[in-house]
Amino acid sequence: MSNSEFDLRKKIFVPIICGPTASGKTNLGIRLALKCGGEIVSADSMQIYKGMDIASAKPSKEEMQGVPHHLMDFLSPKQAFSVADYVEMAHKVIYDIYNRGRLPIIVGGTGLYISSLINNIKFDNTGCDYEFREEMKKLAVKQGNDALWERLRQIDPKAAEKLHPNNQNRIIRALEVYKISGSTITEAQEKSRLTESPYKAYYIMPDYPREILYQRIDKRVDIMLEKGLLEEAREFFTHNDYVTAAQAIGYKELKPFIDGKEKLCECADRLKQATRNYAKRQLTWFNKEKTLNRLNMEKGLNEKAVDEIVKYFGEEK
Repeated sequence: MSNSEFDLRKKIFVPIICGPTASGKTNLGIRLALKCGGEIVSADSMQIYKGMDIASAKPSKEEMQGVPHHLMDFLSPKQAFSVADYVEMAHKVIYDIYNRGRLPIIVGGTGLYISSLINNIKFDNTGCDYEFREEMKKLAVKQGNDALWERLRQIDPKAAEKLHPNNQNRIIRALEVYKISGSTITEAQEKSRLTESPYKAYYIMPDYPREILYQRIDKRVDIMLEKGLLEEAREFFTHNDYVTAAQAIGYKELKPFIDGKEKLCECADRLKQATRNYAKRQLTWFNKEKTLNRLNMEKGLNEKAVDEIVKYFGEEK
């Protein structure tokens, strides 16, 4: 979608409920949407995939309470999907919600999706070098994903910081762009930020003391296993793309048990640790947002605070 489709004289007000996993983003987003006529635009890189319901903590129909949710549960895990794809689709969805007189509320923990959308990043149109891609994939098989990530860190440390070593496709693409153009993806993104954003963003992050957040994460993993995460992981590895599964926290940690190599309790402990590590990375990302509003959740979701947020939304719309 081009900027010409937006009226930049009046930016679209877009609340963003962001933060670490297990922090209650989904519940807060739904509560706010119910009170102010909103619709949810998901910003979760795993909730886009069909079948990954428990691992990605998709809300159930009951939990949604009739609130429309967009960009969720629409893509086969075998299909490729990029940040550029997300940004293009999200622009269209937000514009549609806005035109219908509703409030678009972004909810999710994938910082790269959110920042690329809100900052109106324009993605490179650099061509492809399939021979180079294959060479990098072979290098990853020989030396591991960390070797690829380290190669990117040497060229473009800012891009490497944003990507997990297991995110092989994006790392290879970043290396490929540099090889073809001589410029890094970070340089291209910084140039694209000169384009004005069509949005007036308002960031809200549910905020907990670290020990309480970790307790919530451990409890969530236990609940996921009770709901059938192991069966979902086994089904996924049997019928879907392994690369996508390898990126999803909740599947790869259970693989040793599925293969009969480790006990379930050992895999569950590893999953809890991996989720805590992921939460740390999310906190590091969102804490850099200068306009971030932290919502104290130590004693639960305060109804008065919710009403104050809704009042603010009404003034901004």
